[in-house]
Amino acid sequence: MSTSYRVAVLVGSLRKASYNRKLALALAQLAPAELQLQIVEIGDLPFYNEDDAAEPPAAWVKFREAVKGSDAVLFVSPEYNRSIPGALKNALDVGSRPYGHNAFDGKPAAVITLSPGALGGFGAHHHLRQVLACLNTPLLPSPEVYLGGAGEMFTAEGGIAKPETEAFLRKVMVAFASWVRKHKE
Repeated sequence: MSTSYRVAVLVGSLRKASYNRKLALALAQLAPAELQLQIVEIGDLPFYNEDDAAEPPAAWVKFREAVKGSDAVLFVSPEYNRSIPGALKNALDVGSRPYGHNAFDGKPAAVITLSPGALGGFGAHHHLRQVLACLNTPLLPSPEVYLGGAGEMFTAEGGIAKPETEAFLRKVMVAFASWVRKHKE
């Protein structure tokens, strides 16, 4: 019997046509069949405010349930000002609070950053890894994935334009599947 794993995909960019959203959709096509990638939207989450913890907004509840109901989490994000986008940081705060109810706790995860520049979101990648370590999220240690050249990354149909990049991303997703299996079996 084959096992299937639900992977919550958090995209750091809110733009509908963002490069990172395109990448997340492409990764869903490249992933091994055992990984079922589903984007969990973060754009409608009100800012985290502990004053709202007793009666959390419906969007917080829905988001927390989506993350808790997943077997793993994949983060696909751009870099804003050498760090992670505010919407993604807010999603991490919403999902990890209140204390003792961390939806990310123990979920195997991977981080992929994509930017137009040559550094491929290096700063965001490492800031996100630092936050996730605090949230007890076992991160895929290797390969670390920083992708530059976002403007030339995709075909008109949304696929990966360069065969060598597509082959690399397939290997990344195979490594992630192995990481998820290791932590879920």
